[in-house]
Amino acid sequence: MAMNIYFAGSICGGRQDRELYYKIIEHLRQYGKVLTKHIADRDLTEKGEDNTDDRAIHDRDLAWLQSSDLVIAEVTTPSLGVGYEVARAVQFSKRVLCLYRPQAKKRLSAMIAGSPDVVNKQYSSLAQAKRIIDGFIGP
Repeated sequence: MAMNIYFAGSICGGRQDRELYYKIIEHLRQYGKVLTKHIADRDLTEKGEDNTDDRAIHDRDLAWLQSSDLVIAEVTTPSLGVGYEVARAVQFSKRVLCLYRPQAKKRLSAMIAGSPDVVNKQYSSLAQAKRIIDGFIGP
């Protein structure tokens, strides 16, 4: 059975991982529909979506989050929005995987790292991230 997957990654917090998001989303597509595939859109900048107001984005994304079967969040680039999405996913009793690449002089927020309701996994390569995702989603 195909599932609905909510992928969270930084938009306003920085777009330096956009290509990585694209590759993760492509990998997730084998498991089902990625509701938030626009996160990897090349035209999406740190300014966010141009033709949609903030309330519409909030309501749309929460509806997607509620209809998702699980949440995969790439949390290396700090993002208020991603943190909010992770918190709401926990509130909605969703399975949540947060992927994080360790970096010198940076630390994952304790609110994510210390959450007993979130699976946190460090990775250093796309191949490793894919293996982690595969293990989280399972057969």
